[in-house]
Amino acid sequence: MIRTLVVDDDFRVSGIHCDYVSRVRGFEVVGQAATVAEALAAVRDLHPDLLLLDIFLPDGSGLDVLRRLSGDEGGNRPDAIMITADRDITSVRIAMKLGAVGYLVKPFGAPDLAERLTAYRELQHRMDALGTVPETDQADVDALFSAARPPAVPRVPAKGHSAPTLALLHQTLRGAHDALSAAEAAERTGVSRATAQRYLSYLVKEGMVRLELRYGATGRPEHLYRITH
Repeated sequence: MIRTLVVDDDFRVSGIHCDYVSRVRGFEVVGQAATVAEALAAVRDLHPDLLLLDIFLPDGSGLDVLRRLSGDEGGNRPDAIMITADRDITSVRIAMKLGAVGYLVKPFGAPDLAERLTAYRELQHRMDALGTVPETDQADVDALFSAARPPAVPRVPAKGHSAPTLALLHQTLRGAHDALSAAEAAERTGVSRATAQRYLSYLVKEGMVRLELRYGATGRPEHLYRITH
């Protein structure tokens, strides 16, 4: 499980984000913090793997948290995805320089955050898989950098489809080791089976997902979906 600390000064927003995180397979919320001081103490005591980090905090900035953690040479520093209403390009640049692995502008919905978290989870899986390899090649490096970014999704009709939900399902298949049924994809993303089936069919039509049939002893074949690239 990827241990996640949510840092936001608004307890209601923090609770909502905790709920969003809990819906994504492979993640658990280990704590919440509302200030720079609380965040630094929680990192020290709880040892999270990932911070969901707001910039606007009562006693400073989430960027201050990154700066302090960057200067701490003891232990492993957690990764951070900035979760903020700050749209200033200077803040974005500073966050990137300080090592933030993502930047999500408020307000956003559960699929938007799940898309980032799923991409982050796949990056960790790829890093773990390469952890025992003494050297890597360019293809492996490209795959790591690609995994850190949510995938591009096709243009969708003005009505009937949501771009974040499409991206979420596409990323879920991208991170799966095997082909998934619509029911399995629905369980992993938190959408209904009917919604997953509709979006997966659209991704098949767009050529981004491949439909496979699994034949059992009796009855109709099971439809499975696998990423094409």
